[in-house]
Amino acid sequence: MSACVPVRDMKDTAAFTTLVESERDVTVTKNGYEAMHCISSDQYRLMQEEIAKAKLLSRMMLAEDEISQGDYSNYESFAASIRDKYDL
Repeated sequence: MSACVPVRDMKDTAAFTTLVESERDVTVTKNGYEAMHCISSDQYRLMQEEIAKAKLLSRMMLAEDEISQGDYSNYESFAASIRDKYDL
């Protein structure tokens, strides 16, 4: 459950930090409107990992589509073309 606190509650940093660490999400309001959302560093790390996993899965699905359509080249032919192009 998300906690909702006014921006003035952020002045007591120790209490606010404890609140953020104990709650999943803290919504900070200013003049009755949402100003920001605060999450713990653990929640942020988990969110970043999920984003990275989603990007990797998306790229893997794209690669599988390219392979099924035959839109790829094997390493040997690619390396040979690069060697020929750059006289390596």
